[in-house]
Amino acid sequence: MNQGFYLVKPGDSATAFELRPVVLPPLMEGQVLIRVAAFGLNFADVMARRGKYREAPSFPFIPGYDIVGIVEQVFDEDHKHLIGKRVAGFCRFGGYATAVITSSDALVEIGDMDTGDALSLCTQGVTASYMVDQISEAHNGRFALVHAAAGGVGSLLLQLLHLKGIKTIARVSSQEKVAALNILNPTHIIVSDQHTYDRSIQQLLGNDTLIASFNAVAGSTVRKDLGLIGSGGKLFLFGGAGLLQGKFGILSLLNFVRKTGFYSPIPFMMQSKAMIGVNMLKIADVSPSVLSFHLNQSFKCYQNKLLSPLPATIFNHKELNRAHDLLESGKSTGKLVIYWGDFA
Repeated sequence: MNQGFYLVKPGDSATAFELRPVVLPPLMEGQVLIRVAAFGLNFADVMARRGKYREAPSFPFIPGYDIVGIVEQVFDEDHKHLIGKRVAGFCRFGGYATAVITSSDALVEIGDMDTGDALSLCTQGVTASYMVDQISEAHNGRFALVHAAAGGVGSLLLQLLHLKGIKTIARVSSQEKVAALNILNPTHIIVSDQHTYDRSIQQLLGNDTLIASFNAVAGSTVRKDLGLIGSGGKLFLFGGAGLLQGKFGILSLLNFVRKTGFYSPIPFMMQSKAMIGVNMLKIADVSPSVLSFHLNQSFKCYQNKLLSPLPATIFNHKELNRAHDLLESGKSTGKLVIYWGDFA
């Protein structure tokens, strides 16, 4: 019997999930069924649990975007070679289950690759690859800021930026995360909260400016980052973690929006700056080939030893709420992985 963790209501991790039977629909053209061995957590899952992720389906639903498992069924004859193969890949929700249906284009064969590494390269790897792809090698030697640099996306961003010759400033929230980053060798590491980091970065830059900032926080950090970015620079917004700090419902949301700011395109044009929102679900809807390209690109970099995810933190499925709490706390580094049954 297939089963999965349904998100039944917003709230704390201990009460928000229920393990229920799952009935999968028939396969359609281009789809495969995967027996899931492990799935990854993403911060969007925490946002959804808190009722603050607009792209989430209505409750109850099964969250989850990235999985590792074995292909059991395929729809198309052309995909029969995948049956029995160990794969990693994407699904549009539904990943917190023992079986999932997804597109064959959203998969990569992984052989005996480490599960934690494979899951790190799915949602986080694709997101990082997509953003860095928009930074030209012509900016070799310039600085880029990476917020939440010890997280899944941030740690991969640092490495992909270095491959392009971009110097990096890694911002983390605690001294404990510095050790994890040292193996990635960012140009500079700043330990700071989201309120004062801009002063430290300005001192590092001197008369220079940032060519890019990769921001998963939003709120007041948007204005700070725009002040640090020079002409030709880009601010990538790929999350709103700052929204979770609010405890007063709609008032907190309005305050978050106020801090983030309202922007006219005219100053961006005059200063030749760009602010780019990144939502890989939307990109996959319009251009699934883009997602497939960056998924394969991430795994190719890994195979060529150009990309090395931080060690994953592993949990059994019975510890899902503990894993969610760790991710929400902001104290984790790298990918959080949930195994069905015993670790493998």
